[in-house]
Amino acid sequence: NVQQVQGTSGAFAAILADGSVVTWGHPDFGGDSSAVKDRLKGVQQVHASARAFTAISTDGSVVSWSNEESGGDNSTVQDLIAAL
Repeated sequence: NVQQVQGTSGAFAAILADGSVVTWGHPDFGGDSSAVKDRLKGVQQVHASARAFTAISTDGSVVSWSNEESGGDNSTVQDLIAAL
């Protein structure tokens, strides 16, 4: 069962009932989440910008993927996010 779907300008991300995420569409717009697939577990929310996605998991972790200029890389703020 699909729990939520979000879209960028060229891709979609769906949260499934088990908390996993399925993505499809153009890779440059977030359609390829294979680089972060191992971190997309227990996801409760997905948010989209024009060319990137961010997922929030039940443990409070945040993972982003796709276009860096559109927010697809949150590695520089991971320590700040973890402190919240």
